[in-house]
This record gives sequence, C-alpha cells and structure tokens, in this order.
Amino acid sequence: MPQEEAELSPPYRFQRQQRPGLEADMEIRPRYLAPHYRGSGKLAGKVALITGGDSGIGRSVAVLYAREGADVAIVYLLEEDGDAAETREAVEKEGRRCLLLPGDLCEPSFCTDVIERTVEDLGGLNVLVSNAAYLNSQNDLGDLTAEGFDRVFKTKVYAYFYLVMAALPYLSHGDAVIATASEEALKGSEMMMDYAASKAAMVAFT
Repeated sequence: MPQEEAELSPPYRFQRQQRPGLEADMEIRPRYLAPHYRGSGKLAGKVALITGGDSGIGRSVAVLYAREGADVAIVYLLEEDGDAAETREAVEKEGRRCLLLPGDLCEPSFCTDVIERTVEDLGGLNVLVSNAAYLNSQNDLGDLTAEGFDRVFKTKVYAYFYLVMAALPYLSHGDAVIATASEEALKGSEMMMDYAASKAAMVAFT
C-alpha cells in the first residue's frame, strides 16, 4: 500500500503534545495545500483576518483564501510562531501578503488591535474568520472548573464578540463574518461540555 494511503487508514499512531501544540511537530502532517484546488479570483482584492490561522483549519483557510486572491492576516499564540511562519510562506507562494499577529485573544485590547493593524497594514477588512479555540476534555461534569470554563469562553465567545464589534466599522455590504463551529454545538458533548457550550453560543451569536 502506498505511504499516503497507509497514513489515511486507521488505526492512527497516537501522539500527544503539550499545549498549545505545533503542527510542525505532528508525525503525520495535514495536507493543507490542496494541490487540485484551482482558485478563480473569488476574493480578488479582498482582505481576510483569520484567528488560529497558523495551523489546522485556520491554515487551510489562509492558504486557500490567498489562492482565491485575498491578502490575509493570521492571529496565533506567540508559542506557535514556527507554524505561523510556515503559513505565511505558503500564502506568499500564492502571490498574496500575509500579516502575522501573535498574541492572546483573551485580552479584549488585543482583539481590537488585530482589527486595527489588519486595516492599517493590508488596507481594509472584508472577511473575519473566528477560528481559534481552546479545548479541555473532562471525564465527568464534576471535573469542570470555573477557571477552565472561563478560559474556553474567553477564547471563543468573548474574543469573537470583541472582534466583531471592532470590525463592524470596516465591514460593508457583501463582506462576511464566519465562525468555525462544531457538531458539538448542536448535540452537546459528554467530555467537552464547556467547549460545546461555547460553540453553541457562537452559532447563536452568528
């Protein structure tokens, strides 16, 4: 069996990383370049801001938005600087600009700052993608803590609110606000109660 097929067939090798984790350190790397996807200029001349844009879904969004013609700004934790640099390189290979914005979205002032810097450095804002998340699984409802619950909601719900409110003056007809949701938002979760609740809040707010 070819190596690529073997990698995509379970059982997968178990790997655990310390938070926040790096895509660069994954034994099986995600295939985010989508070589068969052809851009058609859908986002030509647009600017997108993507939180959690250094890796995972956020990285894929950044690269494919660039392929569609958009300049992108990505928000990420400082510890993920290596992943962010790889994303920027991939975006620039698509012929677009990529603004790196490291920091903590739990800080309201930082949420406002990334909007302002995106507009200043890239010339505007047309698409806001709230994708960054914090996940903390529990085996029992009694394992939930106020501190953990607060961290999840600050990262997802409050950051989303602050970003949207700061972005509103720059958005016009035809622009978009997008939130990365989850099936957990609709059905709940026995192990990710606070995470599921935060996703549901995002869906309702959107």
